[in-house]
Amino acid sequence: MDTKQTRNVIYIEDDQEMIDLVSMILSRRGFTVKGAQGGKNGLELVIAEPPDLILLDLMMPDIDGWDVYQQIKSHENTRHIPVIIITAKAQPIDRVLGLHIAKVDDYICKPFRPQELLESIENVLGAESKVG
Repeated sequence: MDTKQTRNVIYIEDDQEMIDLVSMILSRRGFTVKGAQGGKNGLELVIAEPPDLILLDLMMPDIDGWDVYQQIKSHENTRHIPVIIITAKAQPIDRVLGLHIAKVDDYICKPFRPQELLESIENVLGAESKVG
């Protein structure tokens, strides 16, 4: 029926419960999710195994999410990977900075509905997969 290959997602987040929740939501839709606790672990994982999509928290104790994002975008092998921010930073200015200044692919505020996450991912990856 559906011949799409499995799409790999890396979720960089310091809260293991959030990683588990998102993994559960996405695995039901055929995604393979690898969680990385904290920015340093996340960067190492993204560079070692570049995914189809990165989900990124902004507020982490070791490396700020924006620093992680800039490092991902500065690497030749990872700059093309779409990034969706998932954060508790829900101020309108944060969203504007993310979408229009930093040019992230989408910006989701916690708490979010599972459907909101799935629609965001489909929009981001769907646009990518329709190219060509």
